Amino acid sequence: MTTYEHGPTWVEGAAGGPFDVDNLPYAVFSVGGDQPRVGARIGDLVVDLAPIAASDMMAGAEALAQPTLAELLRAGRPTWDSTRSWLIALLTDAAEQAGVEPFLVPIDEVTLHAPFAVADYVDFYASIDHASNAGRIFRPNDPPLLPNWKHLPVGYHGRAGSVVISGTDVTRPCGQRKSPNGDAPTYGPTARLDIEAELGFVVGVPTRLGARVSTAAFADHVFGVTLLNDWSARDIQGWESRPLGPFLGKSFATSISPWITPLEALAAARVDLPTQDPEPLPYLQVDGPAGFDIDVEVRLGDQVVSRPPYSTMYWSPAQMLAHLTANGAPLRTGDLYGSGTISGPEDDQLGSLLELSWGGSRPVELADGSTRTYLEDGDTVTLSATAPGAHGGRIALGDVTGTVRPAAD
Repeated sequence: MTTYEHGPTWVEGAAGGPFDVDNLPYAVFSVGGDQPRVGARIGDLVVDLAPIAASDMMAGAEALAQPTLAELLRAGRPTWDSTRSWLIALLTDAAEQAGVEPFLVPIDEVTLHAPFAVADYVDFYASIDHASNAGRIFRPNDPPLLPNWKHLPVGYHGRAGSVVISGTDVTRPCGQRKSPNGDAPTYGPTARLDIEAELGFVVGVPTRLGARVSTAAFADHVFGVTLLNDWSARDIQGWESRPLGPFLGKSFATSISPWITPLEALAAARVDLPTQDPEPLPYLQVDGPAGFDIDVEVRLGDQVVSRPPYSTMYWSPAQMLAHLTANGAPLRTGDLYGSGTISGPEDDQLGSLLELSWGGSRPVELADGSTRTYLEDGDTVTLSATAPGAHGGRIALGDVTGTVRPAAD
């Protein structure tokens, strides 16, 4: 049964759907040649927030007229909460309908833009199932997890400049790779192009150099969540990652959704983490539910090939943030950090082709009879996700999609 603290939305077709008022993700959009500005999604419509906020003389209205989310991100938790409360009131109070309806734009009439300039990008490796699978594939004669894995959230620093929004084509990268039987490396297009189904966490409030963020302060700094595809060239990655880790095999493209779901929309999706044994060091300990019950779906073309559950992730986003800043590294507005590949314990819950094809040894069969071990030119990958909403249904995160194009000449 759907329950509302404030009454249902008056927007036709939105109540009870994946983009009801318990969701309200933000994006930057434009119509025609207009200036890009901040909007929120309700049903299949985008609310043009800037003119409504200006007419209401709302504090912080200027942030909604900007061509990125940066000012809203920087404003912090009190502004995030007040803006969300104002928006919910606009969309549920029938007295506001006449004033708001002129500023509702069908979603298929808008152009979506990069929601913010990515300041720094860090990617983690937080799924015990993914890490264990990768260990078994690459180190079959050794323990799946390296000794440090259960003591800290393992991560690497990526490249902010190659983070792109959904719909941007991905050019097959070139680099050095060495076959197991080769005497020397060769240079050329990757033959093992892969995806990684992840969540990305968007930082709003910065910190100074030398400061640390506790797990309890996670929601004071992180504005929201986006789906993220960390495209990976496994052959390039495997050759270059000894001893320092991912570099060119990852830095050519990372796709995110243009829609940023605020943390408040995921309040009903909070769940306890799996048992962490050994107990984390004090700076990584959390109180209460720190995980999220988010179901991800991976589609190759029109076919679902996997449904990874985020609820199985070993390390929480609060722990990732605490570890990211544990040495005093500063946060900047627009920082983005990824969860790492989301994989569950079952064969149909694996978030990468590396795992689905078990390193290329068991091809994935598609509905048209073709098979894949890794991506081919022309393949389109789409990630989507849903989570429990506050009204008893499920809310949706914005999709992220990308199509593989041939390597550049």
